[in-house]
Amino acid sequence: MSNSDILINIGRFVLLVFLQVLVLNNINLGGYINPYLYILFIVLYPLDGDKSVLIFLGFLLGLSIDIFEDSGGVHAAACAFVAYIRPVVLKYSFGVSYEYNSVKIKKADPMERLTYIASLVLMHHFVMFSLEIFSFNHTLLLLKSTLFSGLFTIIVIVCTMIIFNKKSQ
Repeated sequence: MSNSDILINIGRFVLLVFLQVLVLNNINLGGYINPYLYILFIVLYPLDGDKSVLIFLGFLLGLSIDIFEDSGGVHAAACAFVAYIRPVVLKYSFGVSYEYNSVKIKKADPMERLTYIASLVLMHHFVMFSLEIFSFNHTLLLLKSTLFSGLFTIIVIVCTMIIFNKKSQ
């Protein structure tokens, strides 16, 4: 990773944390639909970056959100899990092109990109809401929260990527 990639990732990390804490945490549709745009940091982390650094940064990202939300570590656990499982998701989303390191997420096939984003977001949300609810008695709430917040987050992430990808071309 070059120095410019490091600076871009630091800026993205800080911007996403503040955007999540100051703006997006105040959006609450229907009582259980919230966008979690900060996952975009893990989604866009360079593919040639160190995987153990990504797990640490994912944990730090989630911990930052947990500190501001006072949520007891659920975001940190979910982000660390998603950062850990990301290579597997990349492999089944992009297939052979990931193995040969020829994937550019912003320029990938839209269906592959959507599969990748949706998988990471839904896994993140399932882990996060499972730890937050932590009861088999509320399984329906867990699934509803995961599905609806996940769909809303996927839409917000895809729209954000479209806006910034058009701007950079």
